[in-house]
Amino acid sequence: MHHPSPGEMLARGVPCGVEATTASLRGRDCLRLAPEPERRKGELGHDFGDEPNFLLLPETCAPAVIEADLSARLLPDAPDHARGFIGLGWNVQRNGDSFEALHLRPLNGVSLAPTPPRDQRGMQYFAYPDHRFDRLRATDPGRHEAAADIRPDTWHHLRIELGTDVSASVDGVTIFSLPDRLLPDGPGRLGLWVDIGTEGFFAGVCCA
Repeated sequence: MHHPSPGEMLARGVPCGVEATTASLRGRDCLRLAPEPERRKGELGHDFGDEPNFLLLPETCAPAVIEADLSARLLPDAPDHARGFIGLGWNVQRNGDSFEALHLRPLNGVSLAPTPPRDQRGMQYFAYPDHRFDRLRATDPGRHEAAADIRPDTWHHLRIELGTDVSASVDGVTIFSLPDRLLPDGPGRLGLWVDIGTEGFFAGVCCA
């Protein structure tokens, strides 16, 4: 697997609704992403959750495995409903007209003992534009989310395995599996994804 450097990802990637810079976090060279200021507060009816906010990497592929180390924390102006949303998008068509994604919500980590049902919402799989979190909760509650032992401002390793199904592990522990994906398989592009109120950091990104 090729592990592009943060500088390489920044030079070759295309920002869509995010600010992107290289950074160093707890001794690791990484890429820092945050939603553009006008998009980071999550206004209802404008940019409320599961939006195409990512740094798009240039290669088109249909990966079987995607991996990355992720760390997230809240921005100073984050709204109350922000949870440190950070993850990976794939099967991205054009500049985000449609895509699949799986993201973590570190402030919902089980070891932080959040109020139920937040303790069962540490991770979310969704597909844009027709299968975002609010619709999935209404039509099939709990099926596309899972509990996760995660924390803000902490590096976590996310591994996503793809076929006709999708499964995910965090720090080597499988936490999510779904037999049917929400969109047909690509090929498409890979995106490093953040959402409302989040300052996110990415390292060790690779796919195969």
